[in-house]
Amino acid sequence: MPLSLPRRFWWIYACLLTGVALFFAVAELQHYLRNGGRHAWEPFLWEFSSVLVVAGLLPPIFRWHRASLGRGLGALIARHALGYAVYTVLHVAGMFGLRFAAYALTSVDYEPGNAWQVLGYEAAKDLVFYVTDVLLCHALWVHLRGQQTALEMARMRTELAQAQLARLAEQLQPHFLFNSLNLIASVMYEDVGRADRLLCQLSDLLRASLSAQQRGWQTLAEEMALIQPYLALMQARFGERLQVHIELAPGTETWPLPALLLLNPVENAVKHDVALSRGAVEVSLRSQAVDGGLQVEIRNSGVSAEQVERAGGLGLSNLRERLRMAYGEAALLWIGPDQGGTLLRLWLPRREALA
Repeated sequence: MPLSLPRRFWWIYACLLTGVALFFAVAELQHYLRNGGRHAWEPFLWEFSSVLVVAGLLPPIFRWHRASLGRGLGALIARHALGYAVYTVLHVAGMFGLRFAAYALTSVDYEPGNAWQVLGYEAAKDLVFYVTDVLLCHALWVHLRGQQTALEMARMRTELAQAQLARLAEQLQPHFLFNSLNLIASVMYEDVGRADRLLCQLSDLLRASLSAQQRGWQTLAEEMALIQPYLALMQARFGERLQVHIELAPGTETWPLPALLLLNPVENAVKHDVALSRGAVEVSLRSQAVDGGLQVEIRNSGVSAEQVERAGGLGLSNLRERLRMAYGEAALLWIGPDQGGTLLRLWLPRREALA
């Protein structure tokens, strides 16, 4: 599993190690001056040379530790024993290399002592520092792995939600298609040419709805670009028995919503209400901004809400599920009687507010 570090981590890393070097340098400076030291810069050279080499060795230790995980306890100990030996050699060689280079530019003598004595002295300290470094690297690895796991889980949840929304949208296709074909079929016995034109219009509408379904989300204006041809198709079928009124408040046309969300409620209002009513039926769709969200009302003057619940059960259950998948509990759906007809009211929050 690849793990990446943000840029700000390296700034924190540099600041932290600089602070550690300063802390040890100031502490060593006090001891140095008490012992008669004459060059106050020496403790800073000693500590910063050590910390600078450690700073360069920590990333390889992190990669070495990460590669050692999952190999068993024995292999882990053996790899870190080797890592400690290499760390000590590189730390001592790099640290004293920097010191000798710096002293070469001054007139101050530097006598660190016998090489084996120095290596033995530094190795004891490096064992403590190496174990501490490994523990810090392990903590960082656990933190990064947790972050990546959380990101992958969020991505999987998003993909699952999108797949479920697509499945729910796909359920509307045969439902919508069968209802439309049943309505058009009756025209075949009255006017074949008219039925043929209606079928062509239905074909264009289905192509547009499939394209909208692939987008997943679209604006209210794009949704109406599908609903209005459908209503025109149904008006051609029912004639004066179907009257349509659409009123979109300025500014609501660009509001994003799941594709095909409103098509099924409008379809139910037309198909069931016109079929169950003897007189003319008015279907209206109105949008407005309410309480920071989009409110859409779909009214009909034909049948009561109880009849709509029974006749449009599949469509309404699908609508509720799509709202839940897209908005969680934030969206609101209400359906009830309205002056002898039915009112379906939706309230949708802004998509950005869900993040």
